[in-house]
Amino acid sequence: MDTILVVNAGSSSVKFQIFSVEGEGDLRRQIKGQIDGIGSRPRLRASGVRGVPLAHRAYPIESVSDVSAAMGVASGWLRDELRISPMAVGHRVVHGGPDFVGPVLIDHGIVAQLERFVALAPLHQPHNLALVRSLLANFPTLPQVACFDTAFHRTRDAVSDHYAIPHQLYAEGVRRYGFHGLSYEYVAKTLPHVAPEIAKGRVIVAHLGSGASMCALKGGRSIESTMGFTALDGLPMGTRPGQIDPGVVLYLISEKGMSPAKVQDFLYRDSGLKGLSGVSNDMRELEASEDPKVKLAIDYFVYRVGLHAGMLAAALQGLDAFVFTAGIGENSIRIRARIVDQLRWLGATLNPIGNSRHMRLISGSDSCIPVYVIPTDEELMIAQHTLSLLLERPSPGVRHERAS
Repeated sequence: MDTILVVNAGSSSVKFQIFSVEGEGDLRRQIKGQIDGIGSRPRLRASGVRGVPLAHRAYPIESVSDVSAAMGVASGWLRDELRISPMAVGHRVVHGGPDFVGPVLIDHGIVAQLERFVALAPLHQPHNLALVRSLLANFPTLPQVACFDTAFHRTRDAVSDHYAIPHQLYAEGVRRYGFHGLSYEYVAKTLPHVAPEIAKGRVIVAHLGSGASMCALKGGRSIESTMGFTALDGLPMGTRPGQIDPGVVLYLISEKGMSPAKVQDFLYRDSGLKGLSGVSNDMRELEASEDPKVKLAIDYFVYRVGLHAGMLAAALQGLDAFVFTAGIGENSIRIRARIVDQLRWLGATLNPIGNSRHMRLISGSDSCIPVYVIPTDEELMIAQHTLSLLLERPSPGVRHERAS
């Protein structure tokens, strides 16, 4: 059975999925797993088709000290116990910079180019690339494909792409990239099947999770988003502040004596819902708390989603639908209800029963715009891109090493 391995590496976890290649290039998810607790309490958890448990085991700290070691454990388990040797690996890479407008086959030169953007996505890029380098070293002929969270937004108009700074900086790559592109791409491709009447219209998609952003789609194409040069801008997130006056950064450096490295750590790890609530970056924990600071953090999150919805509706010159996706958007009944209430001025109303049942369409019958919940599937998008690139390659007489 030909399979594709999809991986998404973070600082303390490696998530992976196995897709089988069937028929005329159809993909079927076979395994979903992750190794988390890297460097502290490592454990492998995996499930198969329909959620059947396949593994749940712990490892000594010293045996899984970094993402490369975690990938070694996962690939060893796949190979030795399940007899799976993937034909290719697809990676989520957060930042592709100005040069990469679509998925690309990885080699050492590509890795060197992508390392330039580590400082622009410090929570993700170093770990994405560490895994790529490990596989290049151990399986040099195994095809690897980088799929970028920035690529979906690279077709936007220049007016959406620029900051009001000298053009030389834009030429160097200082521009508004946008992120969560794999998620938005999946939603854009799913909408014609869910709601063909609005798929080519003006749609706001809210990707609400620990990382959060929103995107304005017109005809299935990104025309504006809330994130910019880095994944700090826009909506408040689990540990990131979202939109903030650059003067705050200058104040932290000049008045508080913080180094650039300390400021970076502060903005990426100690702000957002965590910083505002003083309790947690997890919306589930926050919703269960009665702490007044927690209430403010949730109020702020909902308010900012509504505020940015107005900005994106202006960019679209109207609105035909609103879509929730990602962890909070797919699962939090209360947050969805509060956000729809923020959209009343756009004519949105809620069907409380549909919302409580997590139905796909949760707007009321009198709503001027439909409101949908569409679970995202970034891993499927990565698998599809990986397979597409493999099929496009000239292949006569070429054999690829498998991860065995």
